[in-house]
Amino acid sequence: MTVSTRRRFLAEATSAAAASTLLAGPSLGAAGANEKIVVGLIGHGNQGGNHLKVLQTQPNVEVAYVCDPDAERRQNALKVDPDVKLVDDLRRILDDPGVDGVIIATPDHWHAPAALLALAAGKHVYVEKPCAHNIREAGLLRDAARRGKLKVQHGTQARSSRAFHQVMQKLRDGIIGEVLSAKAWNIQRRVDLGHCQPSPPPAVLDFDMWTGPAVKLPYQTNRSHYNWHWWFDYGAGGIGNDGIHHLDYARWGLGVQGLPTRVSAMAGKYFFDDDRQFPDTQQVAFEYADDGAPGGKKLLVYEQRLWSVTYPFNVDAGAEYYGTEGEMFLSSRGKIRILHKKNQRVDWKPDGSLKYEVADNEANWFDCIRNGGTPNANMEVAYRTASAVHLGNIASRVGRELVYDGAAQKIVDDAEANSLIRRKYRAGGYWAIPKGV
Repeated sequence: MTVSTRRRFLAEATSAAAASTLLAGPSLGAAGANEKIVVGLIGHGNQGGNHLKVLQTQPNVEVAYVCDPDAERRQNALKVDPDVKLVDDLRRILDDPGVDGVIIATPDHWHAPAALLALAAGKHVYVEKPCAHNIREAGLLRDAARRGKLKVQHGTQARSSRAFHQVMQKLRDGIIGEVLSAKAWNIQRRVDLGHCQPSPPPAVLDFDMWTGPAVKLPYQTNRSHYNWHWWFDYGAGGIGNDGIHHLDYARWGLGVQGLPTRVSAMAGKYFFDDDRQFPDTQQVAFEYADDGAPGGKKLLVYEQRLWSVTYPFNVDAGAEYYGTEGEMFLSSRGKIRILHKKNQRVDWKPDGSLKYEVADNEANWFDCIRNGGTPNANMEVAYRTASAVHLGNIASRVGRELVYDGAAQKIVDDAEANSLIRRKYRAGGYWAIPKGV
């Protein structure tokens, strides 16, 4: 690996080290390495339920609260932890000085507002992916994390996998030469949402609280629990749901610094005839200018088919890295293959499993709260991956190439696309609308 290549590959690590300087310091609430950490869980749906189960296995961690606007989901938490307090308003958690941190597992439109409120209340934050509903909110959250000493972790848990770190070290050591391009994919058969009309929300759901700062739309069964992923006002589509994990470690292995400078996409609903707004088929290309040196550009491609029943390498998601001396296939489903010139197999595997775990990412967050240091999936990393997700969706919506100025957080010479860097909020204001949006 050349000196300039190594410099480009390590640029993000250097940025993370800078973030460590900004974020390091004595933690708030948890004073020692063996002291109990008290957390509140905000959101008890699919991923929130998974977090609650995993939290029971974390040493010296107490779950004090579970918050959800759905009374049935709140009650289900008692089956896992009968001692937890149930609340329907996240402010009850933030008002409790005995709570050290929160885990945010809400729909995407609540991620950044809840995280910013928690940081303002002096709580450490673990926020699920993507860290924000849009680029502007992601930037606000990154900036808030930079300003304080609180520990903020993102739900892209491959970053806390020992095996993934070993793979990335092999790539930076040049096992396939200089990595010039990478591809991530998300291929699976999703369910048909059908066609529904607005209807009264179920009695167990506080729909006003569920909506929060988002535009107030009528309740509709196929855009509420879980199905919110496929609606512009609430989610980020397939690329922001499952795709973000694989896009994140594809970007990590590509070794790029900063944000893409050009983005192009073709996408649409090629299979489903239903109410979803996001595409079921999507191809996005991201060009990274890297450090601007000759030969410094790199290409990252994201591929999505949410109607397919066959997969590359017999896995529904993964990444490929293409280097000047070979290629690597990697999947969080536990697979790796490395080829050198003339497709010769390289006999190397990392120690441990490539199936990353929420438990490892939580454990890294707790360790940083107790002992200092920067979380593996910190907000510098989260901002870059989430921004790529949102830029891919913007390019898909407008149907043309975007030129992006990351420093200015602006899409150049495209007013329509640039307007999608932000989102609309509830008319008349709402208590959780972030300042500065």
